Amino acid sequence: MKTKTEQILAVMNVLAWITFIGLMVKAGAILVSYGISTFNLFPPKNLYKGLDLSQLKEFSFFHYTVSVSFMVAILILEAYVAFLVTSALSKIKMANPFTIEVSHILERISYFILGIWIVAMLSNVHTDWLSKRVDGLQLNTIPGEFIFLAGVVFVFSQIFKKGVEIQSENELTV
Repeated sequence: MKTKTEQILAVMNVLAWITFIGLMVKAGAILVSYGISTFNLFPPKNLYKGLDLSQLKEFSFFHYTVSVSFMVAILILEAYVAFLVTSALSKIKMANPFTIEVSHILERISYFILGIWIVAMLSNVHTDWLSKRVDGLQLNTIPGEFIFLAGVVFVFSQIFKKGVEIQSENELTV
């Protein structure tokens, strides 16, 4: 019989996989819509779920491409973080929870979240610049909480490293 913690970890693993798949589908849908819109098969008035970038494409195809690239880059980075979460959750064993492997995965997660923050801030700068030049552009800026989240995950990775050290010391003294 699984403990409550093991059940929670299993549910979180499933949710992380669902998030990973959903983010990849969303990134793929935006890329396909962008590809089709570049050949003028349909205007980018409904790029993805009502996202209207037609004015931006009319203003500059380059800036249209950059904006879509930022969206896709953020989605792919978020999907990779979700994948790393699934990897970390699958490696945690309740008998021996602190492993260097999990600690390294958590550290990588924090670095990729920091990368998401950097890309999001670059996207925000680009969006602000565009909003001053393109009338009626409806691009949303991305909140900057990623830097806080990256810090929290990094602290957890350091706690895991310390847990690995303590656990290995305890194994040596037994």
